[in-house]
Amino acid sequence: MKDAFFKYQAQTSPFPLAMEISHAKGSYIYDTNNKAYLDFVAGVSACSLGHSHPKVVNAIKDQLDKYMHVMVYGEYIQKPAVELAQFFASHTPEPLEQTYLVNSGTEAIEGALKLAKRATGRAEIIAAKHAYHGNTMGSMSVMGYEERKQAYRPLVPGTKLITFNNVDDLKEITTKTAAVILETIQGGAGFLEPLNGYLTKVKAKCEAVGALLILDEIQPGIGRTGKLFGFENYNCTPDILVTGKGLGGGMPIGAFTASTKLMQQLKDDPKMGHITTFGGHPVIAAAALATLKEITESNLMAEALEKEQLIRQLLKHPLITEIRGKGLMLAALTPSAEITNQVILEAQNKGLIAFWLLFEPKAIRITPPLTISKAEIEEGCEIIINILNNINN
Repeated sequence: MKDAFFKYQAQTSPFPLAMEISHAKGSYIYDTNNKAYLDFVAGVSACSLGHSHPKVVNAIKDQLDKYMHVMVYGEYIQKPAVELAQFFASHTPEPLEQTYLVNSGTEAIEGALKLAKRATGRAEIIAAKHAYHGNTMGSMSVMGYEERKQAYRPLVPGTKLITFNNVDDLKEITTKTAAVILETIQGGAGFLEPLNGYLTKVKAKCEAVGALLILDEIQPGIGRTGKLFGFENYNCTPDILVTGKGLGGGMPIGAFTASTKLMQQLKDDPKMGHITTFGGHPVIAAAALATLKEITESNLMAEALEKEQLIRQLLKHPLITEIRGKGLMLAALTPSAEITNQVILEAQNKGLIAFWLLFEPKAIRITPPLTISKAEIEEGCEIIINILNNINN
């Protein structure tokens, strides 16, 4: 299987981890030798309820017995998609009323960018340096990392970059700006939180010039920061909310949510201003709805903050210089990329899955399932501390 993996499956890097998976359950992934690996990554924040959560699995099975794909998005009334959109409306502040369901986070970003340009009649998009919003051409155009973009230029024109948390840069937002797009917490840059009311200041400037604020909640959304949506921590409601990753409970999905007035821009003049074949897929929508219900009807969001404090207490070490983030969206920084690499690779050998961030080479990603137990957190943190002790010696 390993030979076939390298021969037939297109690769994303020269050195994939290449662990062959047998099965996964709860907080653990098992390889084909039946070795258990405690998962501190959750599919890069995607498996909110861990692996094979029974409520998600049952929702998938129930829907499979009824129907799968029947028609392109938006033509037929399909109960799982309608109920999922209705759930968003009942759990988001005004004016976030209507949700468009797609297949991935980057697709949702594309839809949000199109909507902003259509609604404002403007072309300029302002994004943040070191931002990551996905890897399709529009999403890559608002990525704030030239090394990742340069091989694919020309990209969509009209993007201007500002520095996250720098209030002086808000002068760049003008009457030419269609939208400002920001991650609520910058992910690839190192899990950087907005400081000193930054997001509210951005929203105020957008309102002053008639621009829209798009907040990318693909990572910080769906309970990971102790709130259902990350923006709830920072007193700022976006004009367009983008979600993905953890929304599907392990299934592929994305969504963008806005006011009815904004969303109406996509249905006429031209008709079918944004379309998708498989967006709102009934099986995936059923999985997402089960995920959201479990997160909102349980204590998982409050527990995410308790588990954050436990991780911060356990990961105290001379080689951990800082822990960034909120809830179960955390990054432990070491003094160098070499130490971080050693920790992540050695952790896998010892049965713990940790991972990197895109643009901050010194960071160890810690984004476990929201369902991880405190005993499992202690187990994983002990592995990391033991590895750091060996490095320190």
